[in-house]
Amino acid sequence: MTIEPHHSAAAPPENCTTMQEVRHGVDATDRAMMALLQQRFAYMAAAARIKQSRGQVRDEARKAEVIEAARADAASRGLPPQAIAGLWDDLVEASIAYELTEWDRLRG
Repeated sequence: MTIEPHHSAAAPPENCTTMQEVRHGVDATDRAMMALLQQRFAYMAAAARIKQSRGQVRDEARKAEVIEAARADAASRGLPPQAIAGLWDDLVEASIAYELTEWDRLRG
């Protein structure tokens, strides 16, 4: 995880003793997640460039596969699987919308 230079490293959750430390860790984690989302959406842009037809963008079988993988991974990590599946449903829908916008932009 890359932390911006003006921020000190966050303490691991198990070492936090104050809410300030917890919030610092959450903020650092959010920045790291945003970087990963940026990478994920770059893959969506690549998919829009590669797919030959707009109809290929929405793939319900792939969507179900991705959401199920997230649900199973969440369960294996002790996270709430249904909540994570819901987040991933939203993420995949946002990704599809972004990919459609990119597909249209590229073929303007």
